Parts: sequence; C-alpha cells; structure tokens
Amino acid sequence: MSDVKVEHKVVMTRAEVAQWIADLGKALNGDGTVSLRLPDSTVELKVPDHVRFEAEVELDGDEVELELELKWSTARKSTAAARTKIAAAE
Repeated sequence: MSDVKVEHKVVMTRAEVAQWIADLGKALNGDGTVSLRLPDSTVELKVPDHVRFEAEVELDGDEVELELELKWSTARKSTAAARTKIAAAE
C-alpha cells in the first residue's frame, strides 16, 4: 500500500494530451522539477536524473489502454549505496 496517492482522471482531446505530455517532457528535460496541476491543487515532484520507465499497452475488447509510468526512489543515495554494499558483503 502506498503512503500517498493522488489520482486525477479527465477526458481530454488528443491535442490537449499531447500538450500535457510535451509540458511534462520539457520539465523533465529542464531541472527535473515537475508540477502537476490538478483541479484543487498542484503536486510538485523533483525527478532524479535516472528513473525506471515503463510503457504498457493493454487491449481489452474494444478498449485500448496506454500507460506510461516513471518510478524512482526517494531514499538518499548514500543510504541506498550502503544497503547495496551490505547486501553484497553478506
């Protein structure tokens, strides 16, 4: 179970989705600070230089679902590196 989950579903035109994705890409290409505007709030994320990316296409009858997922750890690098060293030593 996640600590926090913010989800927003809306119907948009293909052009609106393209603009949203382009804005996301521009933010990722910049300093990595991404602001997601939602109806009642804005979520700001600091995306690191390396992320795990997943693209998934699902066909279910007459419906197509395309999911793009970016995932990264918020653990400090020194802590993660220390865990890796400990695991390697065991």
